[in-house]
Amino acid sequence: MTQDLYPLLFEPVLKDYIWGGRNLEKLGRELPSEGVIAESWEIAGHEDGTTRVANGRHAGKLLTELHKELGLDLIGSRSAWAQKRGKFPLLIKLLDANRPLSVQVHPKDDYAQAHEGNELGKTEMWVVLHAEPDAEVILGVSHQISPEELRVAIKENNLKPHLNKIKVKAGDHICVPAGSLHAIMGGLLIAEIQQNSNTTYRVYDWGRVGDDGKPRELHVEKALDVINFEQIAPSLCEPKTVASQNGVKRSLLCETDYFVTERVEMDEGAAFQGNCTGETLEIWGVTEGAVTVNDLELSAVRFVLLPAAMGEFTVTAVSPATLLRSYVA
Repeated sequence: MTQDLYPLLFEPVLKDYIWGGRNLEKLGRELPSEGVIAESWEIAGHEDGTTRVANGRHAGKLLTELHKELGLDLIGSRSAWAQKRGKFPLLIKLLDANRPLSVQVHPKDDYAQAHEGNELGKTEMWVVLHAEPDAEVILGVSHQISPEELRVAIKENNLKPHLNKIKVKAGDHICVPAGSLHAIMGGLLIAEIQQNSNTTYRVYDWGRVGDDGKPRELHVEKALDVINFEQIAPSLCEPKTVASQNGVKRSLLCETDYFVTERVEMDEGAAFQGNCTGETLEIWGVTEGAVTVNDLELSAVRFVLLPAAMGEFTVTAVSPATLLRSYVA
């Protein structure tokens, strides 16, 4: 490990969308004294929000500035495609779905690049940190339906019968490929790992109005272009154990074209040895308990970025701990 490359913490960027609440305080976020907060962007290098390094010699630098300075040493050779487009590959968020989000869809890369400038597509995944009783998400359609039939249902305000609902609880995870018709419903706190994109096509917004008193914009035609109508009644994904030894259990949650996310469960005192060899950055997030990453203390709920060329690292559980580990596929 060089002096330049070390585990990086960031100052979150908060977003006050209308469906938020005050529940991110339960996860340790300092919120403004008034108003609602919907999202905390934990590690972000996007034009709509960029986090600032909070520790070490790079403290105070925006992630976009650090990426420009370090290039592939930060993001890794597997993200050379993103480097060519001047993009940090991933974005990590916490979401307070105090009320339901809109029913929406995100485009794939090729559609986003053609219609949204240099924006990336948006494949994402959710990990449920807290769920009220009977909490649910929407993922996919409930039955075979054509784009024209869905267009009519949207126009007639009769979309609900066509939406596939899934009940969720704390600990569940949901893989959401680009093209998935989806919504996070109310009563959920969620960690989200996604491509570095902020493009959303809304198809239905529960009749809400924005701060200006007008209905929020819908993007029906673009949505119909990109919805995967073959995603019919999907169910929850099951974690797959990939390793379990010496008090460390690793389970594969989502494996996409853009990132892989594992759940890592550690007994107190257990250690995970890793090596950032230059191929990919790693992002670790503690959802329960406390660990050290090299000499950095990290407790729930907090995320740390390990630069791609950082070299060897050790995650040690100070107490029984559950973590999310994400890296570029």
